[in-house]
Amino acid sequence: MALFEQGYSFIAGVDEAGRGCLAGPVVAAAVILPLGVHELASHLAGVRDSKQMTAQARDRLYDVIMLHALATSVGMGSVELIDERNILQATKHAMYAAIAQLSVPVQALLIDALILPRLSLPQRPIIKGDERCLSIAAASIVAKVTRDRLMLQLHEQYPLYGFNQNKGYGTPAHLAALHEHGVTPLHRKSFAPVRELIFGLFTAS
Repeated sequence: MALFEQGYSFIAGVDEAGRGCLAGPVVAAAVILPLGVHELASHLAGVRDSKQMTAQARDRLYDVIMLHALATSVGMGSVELIDERNILQATKHAMYAAIAQLSVPVQALLIDALILPRLSLPQRPIIKGDERCLSIAAASIVAKVTRDRLMLQLHEQYPLYGFNQNKGYGTPAHLAALHEHGVTPLHRKSFAPVRELIFGLFTAS
């Protein structure tokens, strides 16, 4: 790893979950894994892009990551921030928050396809980083599991929308529920399917 060869020891992988959802916040995670631990690869065998894994596999590896990581943290970009500024800025906000809360003084960043310009830390954006970099893949899992668990809680408040199944993504069942029951405060009004539904209701009234 080039950053490790440059003398950095505390390198955080950073990734997000929920950018493409119609409801709920976007969640980012930052994970610092120990370097030079020969057993780490076997402990984290199977860690890869969280979207390619089953929920059971993610939950299991989440526990392993939390056990072996030097530090983990999460940050969120709210629905209000997504609608006010856009999903990219909300994602960066969540990443800044996650990095700021790390309990270990991070020295460099590996980020899935993004640059965070407000930080002066050395950082490397990696396209498909959750498939190519262990710490980014670990952050992907932490972000995804954290967000899924939040959506399960929100399902209790809004059971008609199937958040326990769709986690806020625009599945056919979720879209059907939107048309039948309307928009909740959890829905991203700046996203086309929700915006078009609101506009259609407004023009029809």
